[in-house]
Amino acid sequence: MLVLGIESSCDETGVGIVELDGDGYMDIRADQVASSMQQHARFGGVVPEIASRAHLEAMPQVMRAALDEAGIDKPDAVAATVGPGLAGALLVGASAAKAYAAAWGVPFYGVNHLGGHVAVANLQGQKLPHSIALLVSGGHTQILEVDAVGKPMRELGTTLDDAAGEAYDKVSRLLGLGYPGGPVIDKLAAQGEANINFPRGLSRAEDLRGEHRYDFSFSGLKTSVARYVEKAEREGRVVSVEDICASFQEAVADVLTHKAMLALEDTGAKVMLLGGGVAANSRLRSLAAQRCAAAGVELRVPPFRLCTDNGVMIAAVAAQLIHEGAQPSGLACGTDTALEVETPLVLPVG
Repeated sequence: MLVLGIESSCDETGVGIVELDGDGYMDIRADQVASSMQQHARFGGVVPEIASRAHLEAMPQVMRAALDEAGIDKPDAVAATVGPGLAGALLVGASAAKAYAAAWGVPFYGVNHLGGHVAVANLQGQKLPHSIALLVSGGHTQILEVDAVGKPMRELGTTLDDAAGEAYDKVSRLLGLGYPGGPVIDKLAAQGEANINFPRGLSRAEDLRGEHRYDFSFSGLKTSVARYVEKAEREGRVVSVEDICASFQEAVADVLTHKAMLALEDTGAKVMLLGGGVAANSRLRSLAAQRCAAAGVELRVPPFRLCTDNGVMIAAVAAQLIHEGAQPSGLACGTDTALEVETPLVLPVG
């Protein structure tokens, strides 16, 4: 069975196709992505209206490229992200997916974007046991408790202000490094020393004992970097951008992995899933691997190309749902910018 997935929740227009066999194994038949990132660069972040128009313009070309890559005229089912995400961007992708499904006469599945990041850990039919997912991107920073791909997830913690990827972008802009901030800060951090003690938000003993045990806050970290730079300028000191990047990145990776390890310990889960665009960050990957190994926990991280938003992850979660007998969502299902993690699949209206 061939399942096509469309992802358009933010600034990537992704179309992916996976082939599902009777045992739940999946092979990637196509993975095509067009990004509007460069159109947002001069604004220092994603502009929703620009993203929506970029999806509209890119969709026909990306779809054609995916079908050609897979060598097919049409799939057996179509899925699309229906939330969470930017309102206009979701509408473009979901509307296109429904139109294609109607034209081809195949069922439509409206799925959860966050579930897609979890599903890419299951492409080879691996059984996903009780797990903790750490999803980190420009729009999401969450710790989720997961029982299986395509099943409702439980949010244990989230960011109270900036997402981790958003903090990277803001610090990058502060340092004059441009947008997006993640790759450039990661590269410069490798050339510096983490010798500046930037704060780890919500990591005091009282925070870890209270309601914010698994929550994050990166706003104070961003402000601390700004104050460090301002103080150095007032004092006429030359600062090392590389050291600032390394120290900032260490603070982010430290608090992310520390809280994920707390969730693993508290829930008894023995698998940690790392997903989202920031999962491509070298320090986050290495520190997660180090701490998981020390705790006897299996770490699953998608290939670099599947960390950022893509259509394969949407096709994968839909394929898993189809394998388990889920009914199509139907063309009347709507989008939801704040779709809860407990909703892996939007059910048919009525």
